[in-house]
Amino acid sequence: MTLTLVNLLIIIVALAIILALLLYYIPVGLWLAATASGVRISMVQLLLMRLRKVNPSIIITNMITASKAGIDVSRNQLEAHFLAGGNVKSVISALISANKAGIDLDFKLATAIDLAGRDVFDAVQTSVNPKVINTPPVSAVAKDGIQLVAKARVTVKANIRQLVGGAGEETIIARVGEGIVTTIGSSDSHKRVLENPDSISKLVLAKGLDAGTAYEILSIDIADIDVGKNIGAELMIDQANADKGVAQALAEKRRAMAIAQEQEMRAKAEEARANVIQAEAEIPLAIAEAFRNGKLGIMEYYNYRNLKADTEMRESISHSYRQVQQGGIENESDEVKEPDVHTGENTNQLR
Repeated sequence: MTLTLVNLLIIIVALAIILALLLYYIPVGLWLAATASGVRISMVQLLLMRLRKVNPSIIITNMITASKAGIDVSRNQLEAHFLAGGNVKSVISALISANKAGIDLDFKLATAIDLAGRDVFDAVQTSVNPKVINTPPVSAVAKDGIQLVAKARVTVKANIRQLVGGAGEETIIARVGEGIVTTIGSSDSHKRVLENPDSISKLVLAKGLDAGTAYEILSIDIADIDVGKNIGAELMIDQANADKGVAQALAEKRRAMAIAQEQEMRAKAEEARANVIQAEAEIPLAIAEAFRNGKLGIMEYYNYRNLKADTEMRESISHSYRQVQQGGIENESDEVKEPDVHTGENTNQLR
């Protein structure tokens, strides 16, 4: 009797373990939900999903969602996308949203977009509801040298066909910034840009900046324009300082050359004076030699001495006259400039 009860307990435990394993590998709840929703799937297929390491809950739930929304997708397609590392829920949500919005999007393109690393559901939402991209401040200089800082708001919608391989938001922002810089730089005056900022939007929008991107630009609006620095004046100041430095260097060079030339001329003058002194020292010797040879008489010598004395006297008188004349001019200048203590006017004037 005791042996029979033990065997019965063993059988019950074994059956419980087998039932638990079956319920794990064969989710009966999912099978009942799929059957009730009109999705045909067998328990064997659920078991095979477990063996292929596919989450049955994700596959069955999204198959039910797609079936209720009228989207025709097969279990094999969802399993293949799941095994490829894709987001099954995002793909099904994107297909449903595109179908309701009238956007041409099939399962193959949706899975390609998802596997490319883009949010396919967000792309569909952007196609339905365009989003606004705010560009960072863009600095540009007009032809008159005034810097302008502009901010733009770019309204875009996703281009589903260009999502795979197309450029993203960064490219849009870079191209719009380049267009703003080009437009402002080609303006003759910054005042024209401030008076008509729409001209920037029209010119930039006409360039077709969305070519090769995953977005279609709908509009470009200039949100704000601020006046920055006077770049032209700063460049002129820098150039003037550079020219000033060059001129100072050249002037210093000429000054150094003039000083060197002056020193050289002084050296030559001293050399000439030394030669004169040396020549004058030889004159008495020459006179004595002339006396001995009978080439110079006593009367000729006296005439020479008188001529020399007259010359020295004339030079002395001329030198004294120049000193007196210079001293008189200086005294006269001092008298003219001396002010009266009481009136502040010049009292010692020329009489």
